[in-house]
Amino acid sequence: MTEPIKTVFFGTPEFAVPILHALSDIFPVSAVVTQPTRPRGRGKALTPPPVKILAESLGIPVLQPQKTRDPAFIKILSGLKPDLILTAAYGNILPSGILDLPRLGCINVHASLLPKHRGAAPINWSLINGDTKTGITMIKMDKGIDTGPILARQTLEIAPSDNAETLGEKLSYAAAEMLPDFLNAFVNNKITQKPQDNRYASYSPMLKKKDGLLDWSQSAELLHNRIRGLYPWPVAYTYLNEKQLRLIASEAVKGQAPPGEIVEAGKETLIVGTGAGLLSIKEIQPAGKKPMHIRSFLQGHRLRPGMKMG
Repeated sequence: MTEPIKTVFFGTPEFAVPILHALSDIFPVSAVVTQPTRPRGRGKALTPPPVKILAESLGIPVLQPQKTRDPAFIKILSGLKPDLILTAAYGNILPSGILDLPRLGCINVHASLLPKHRGAAPINWSLINGDTKTGITMIKMDKGIDTGPILARQTLEIAPSDNAETLGEKLSYAAAEMLPDFLNAFVNNKITQKPQDNRYASYSPMLKKKDGLLDWSQSAELLHNRIRGLYPWPVAYTYLNEKQLRLIASEAVKGQAPPGEIVEAGKETLIVGTGAGLLSIKEIQPAGKKPMHIRSFLQGHRLRPGMKMG
């Protein structure tokens, strides 16, 4: 490394925590910028973002602007005179007034193999789409949404058992492990920027709660991938006897039955028909309850073949 590089880190969720930790071991972090503290969970208690909790434990000043375009916030940021800004799942687009501040520019840590899965929810959509591999891409930020030139990439295989929570954790630690060598090369001008090929670009929009509603006319494979991609938020759901059921884990199996029809409800097995194939539900969450193994759910609910979900 050369002389210390003054950095500012933008990030919010758990995904960004190992990355901030790694950055703080490499360069001085003048400030951490994260989303405002908001009510969360069923009790709507004010809950600080995970990145804020880590930053405070490391003694790093925390900024939580309502809007990144706020002139007062940009003035504070400018006064820090950062050499580099690093972002990871911050949650907002940075305006040109911030992009132009650091002399080394702004770098974004993105959880996909760009240009595939640009946007706010790349981890979720890689699973929903049934991808078998993904990765981390470091890009030099520009005014577009994840459109800047590629600085570095690392590929990661997606395990059949992965959901958005487990895959996000793997990608987060992969990014943190990349950071020392990557930043060393970047600040010493040993990185060749490569423009993204827009022909292969795809977009992964932010998810909403309504995206969790399952359509049983889809194939078992599509439904299984959707369940994986929507956990732990917003969580896939369906209805049985007008009561909502959240589906946490599943498996696509061979066979055929009308979409949404329960074909087997044994002591440890709940299998439902789909548009193509059958879906075996492994873990479920009834309304107002915690997630449970399907065995526990069936012990307390009398289900029988022929009942319909949806």
